[in-house]
Amino acid sequence: MRWHKLAILCAVSTAALSISPVHAQENGTDKADASQEQSERGGIEHEIVVVGKLTGVAIDREELDFLQANDLRDIFRKVPSVSVGGSLGIAQKIYVRGLEDSQINVTIDGAPQSGTLFHHIGRVNIEPELLETVELQAGAGEATAGFGAIGGALRFRTRDASDLLEPGRNFGGIVKAGWFSNDGYKLSATLYTKLIGDVGIVGSYVYSDRDEFKDGDGNNLRGTAAEQQLGFVKIGGDIGSGHSFSVSYEHRDEEGEFGARPNWPVLAGDTLFPAEATRQTIIGNYGYDSSDVISLEAIGYWTRAKFTLDRSDRWGLYGADIESYGFDARFRAQFSGHDIIFGAEHRSDSVASEYLADAAMWQPWAWDPNIGRFEETGDLFGVYLQDHWQIADPLLLSFGVRYDAYDLDVVTYDTGTKSDGLSFNIGADLEVLPGLTLNAGYAEAFRGKEIGDAFTLEHRPGRDILQPGLKPETVGNFEVGAAFERDGFTASAAYFDMKIKDVILDQLYRGPFPQDGVYYENIGDFTSEGIELRAAYRTGPFGISGFYNHYDSRINGNRINGYEQIALGNTMGDNWNLTASFDPSPSLGFEASLTRFEAVRDLEVLFRDAELGFVPATDLIDKPGYTVVDLFARWQPFDDGRLSLNAAVYNLFDKQYIAHASVGDYSGIPGYEIVSGLAEPGRNFRLTASYRF
Repeated sequence: MRWHKLAILCAVSTAALSISPVHAQENGTDKADASQEQSERGGIEHEIVVVGKLTGVAIDREELDFLQANDLRDIFRKVPSVSVGGSLGIAQKIYVRGLEDSQINVTIDGAPQSGTLFHHIGRVNIEPELLETVELQAGAGEATAGFGAIGGALRFRTRDASDLLEPGRNFGGIVKAGWFSNDGYKLSATLYTKLIGDVGIVGSYVYSDRDEFKDGDGNNLRGTAAEQQLGFVKIGGDIGSGHSFSVSYEHRDEEGEFGARPNWPVLAGDTLFPAEATRQTIIGNYGYDSSDVISLEAIGYWTRAKFTLDRSDRWGLYGADIESYGFDARFRAQFSGHDIIFGAEHRSDSVASEYLADAAMWQPWAWDPNIGRFEETGDLFGVYLQDHWQIADPLLLSFGVRYDAYDLDVVTYDTGTKSDGLSFNIGADLEVLPGLTLNAGYAEAFRGKEIGDAFTLEHRPGRDILQPGLKPETVGNFEVGAAFERDGFTASAAYFDMKIKDVILDQLYRGPFPQDGVYYENIGDFTSEGIELRAAYRTGPFGISGFYNHYDSRINGNRINGYEQIALGNTMGDNWNLTASFDPSPSLGFEASLTRFEAVRDLEVLFRDAELGFVPATDLIDKPGYTVVDLFARWQPFDDGRLSLNAAVYNLFDKQYIAHASVGDYSGIPGYEIVSGLAEPGRNFRLTASYRF
């Protein structure tokens, strides 16, 4: 990797930031403005980011509308360091620098999304129609990042009435209809109004119906049809004397007939199984700001997610359930150049799975016919302190510390584990010349064993589930970079070097007795080293932006892959994006985007299988490179701007490919022919009309 370090030094003054100068913005680009920003009512957020600042990204509502975002892949389509695997929405997984989203602290309005219902589906589900902003901090960062932010923090913030109400109006609404050729439609309606003073309420209903889509070769991909419904209501606002609050409720439901492993292809003749995923979330936020010096923020949340799959060919209906509740409260004080946050948070998780069919159907499949329900619980507690110190006008320092304690109870089998530890961070932001800023930081994160995958909670009697003396995971993340901004040109370059020690993972095919088939152990160290280059230029109605990523993610020196290291990470090829935009007027805009992933050759696989003697030796697979071109347009035909029309063509040239963030294609290896990720959709025209009243 020495050449990567040299590349950073050479590129410091020339390369860099921005995914789209019109529709998205760098998180914390303006240091002076960032130091004055306060947290949003929608959730606890801290806008000043020094550790890893140059790799932070923010996406706003305008960008989401422009993309006609329907799922996670659409949201992060042009975000450096992020790849989304799985062309089927329910099976999508987010990867940041090669790490799966299970290694990232993901929050919606400050409420963490924890646990895994089934390792063949995604753990993060969000309806883009609800979102006001999306913020990503790649890599371990500051003490405020939350529990287990090994790979970074991803924050979704939903819309509230104040985001939607037009000046001077107390009531409004948006109705929207979308059609996509490959293949389905989407309808939504949102109403919002003021109630008393600055307190408002917003309610949304979203319905989506998708048929099976076609890949780039025109083949129907079986098991990709789904029906989604979502209801959302949020009330809140300022109530006077420095007090504010918000309370929201969301109910999401998705149904379809999928394969036994929804993230793998369903071959001709294979059975499809009815499945349903639901999530309910209640979030309450409270804020108090007595002056420019002292403020208080608190959040409480409860969320419950369920997934059922009817394996009619085996044990029948099987269900998984995850419930989490907790709080995060923080006190903020600003004085003498310091911006200090002190806080505490707690989260309780429970995960359960259960045979739901008649006992006579499932008992022959159970390890113990007397036990048909399985449960684990976890309690997490943390306290943290973070300070941003403006030593002088061009120099901002940050330093913080965090203490976390984890307690896992494997209820059904009367075992468990506890761990606790400290993590530190330090960073600096220095403006060396007008428009040129240098940034460097080192951050640690700590994570103990959390609740497991719901569909793997059942164990053989008398077998070990957890490695004796299981150690917690610890990560060290070093980042350095530079950013330049002047006369419509922005650029940045960042280098990072991350190492996770004592990775906790359930490897494929456990070893001999007394270990069980699902056995969590410390398997070694994960490393990721890479560079991120971004650049953008804007003049009048014309804009151009791009990025380039290279990172090398390994476990114990071997490149990682999403089949054998499921729930940990995946290997992606070098990737780059070039986006050009033309906005001749505020009511009319066009954009063309080209994304390229370079091929991954000779990815060595089956290490564990070879170690246990299931295969004579490791094997090699390739991930072919691919280039995808997308086109976008927006038009507001009337002067009042109430009617908006959006059009897009995704995968313009009908490219046939499997995303690098999906499971690799093992079909060429004897005995592993069924192991592969789903192909991505072929050419897809999208049209959306929305009317605001």
